[in-house]
Amino acid sequence: MTSPLILRLDISGRPIRWIPWQDAVCLYSRELVGWTAGENIFTFHGGIARFSGERSSVSVHSIIAVKNSRRGQHPKRNVPPLNNHELFRRDGNLCLYCGREFNGYGLTRDHVVPLSHGGRDRWSNVVTACKSCNTRKGGRTPEQARMPLLAIPYVPNWAEFLALSNRRILADQMEFLKSQFNRKNPIRNLA
Repeated sequence: MTSPLILRLDISGRPIRWIPWQDAVCLYSRELVGWTAGENIFTFHGGIARFSGERSSVSVHSIIAVKNSRRGQHPKRNVPPLNNHELFRRDGNLCLYCGREFNGYGLTRDHVVPLSHGGRDRWSNVVTACKSCNTRKGGRTPEQARMPLLAIPYVPNWAEFLALSNRRILADQMEFLKSQFNRKNPIRNLA
């Protein structure tokens, strides 16, 4: 079994990113972990000390807050990067025109206001659409195509983005991130 990713926070508790357990062990060894959260604790064993003959080990919590975060450790942007994988997950793999659920292969990114009409490639202007609905809508707005949206697209905050971007998120990590989700997102009400 592969080890899960560790949720790294800044010292104030703001989620920063997912890190591999090896990076977390380094932060522990450098005494940079300010506080921890979560129920899951993983113990990693190292080598045997020459003088004591004892095997070293480090216990790592699933959520760690790092003190003295250097510049560049925080996400520079408030808006997470847009890609199809997280878009489809944001929309629950549902076509926001017909409401049917699809796997990733049956889905496309649709621009609510088409690029040809001055629309932009942004979270607030894109939705998940099945290939059939996207083709039917074509280069028109939903109103022009008489295809009303089932939900309004939204920009996920950083905590939501982290939840969307990790396929193997632990329950305690998800609970922590959910506490920081934007409660006004209409698409969440569809699931």
